[in-house]
Amino acid sequence: MIIGFLIIITVLVLWGILVRRRLAEMLENIDRTMDQIGIQLSLCFDALATLLNLTKEYAAHECQILIETIGSHRSAITAASNPKDIQKQEKIIFDILEHVSLISKQHPELKADENYTKCLNAITNYENKIHTSRLIYNDSVTKFNRRLRMFPTSLLAGIIGFRKREYLEAAETKMSDIK
Repeated sequence: MIIGFLIIITVLVLWGILVRRRLAEMLENIDRTMDQIGIQLSLCFDALATLLNLTKEYAAHECQILIETIGSHRSAITAASNPKDIQKQEKIIFDILEHVSLISKQHPELKADENYTKCLNAITNYENKIHTSRLIYNDSVTKFNRRLRMFPTSLLAGIIGFRKREYLEAAETKMSDIK
């Protein structure tokens, strides 16, 4: 009788360890993807700053304000960030690109500049990478959230501190649509 009880307890403990380990691995995948999105957003901001420096000679005052906006509103996206943090950063990039687009419409010679075109292409490239990372993130969150809801994991997940994760909403407008 005692041996049977010990076997049941041992099986439950081992099951709990396996559940905890699998959920931790899934969260690690989510965090890695969030870090990747943060890297791509940071690179996008760098390309945007370069683009603004190229635009300075055409609209110096406005570009200086936009550069200051980047400096004051740009924040690092890390594994601890949430989807709303990413949306805020993407909105900043989108708004600044809208301003740059207006400047380039007023100064067609800016659009003809090879470096300007390279910067816009780099921003589009980073946007595509962010989109891919967003898909991977949401897929990882789907798998994690599904695992949390499935029996018998659902019995243990809340007790050991695992909570449902939020999805990344698709950007309302692509940054490259502004060009």
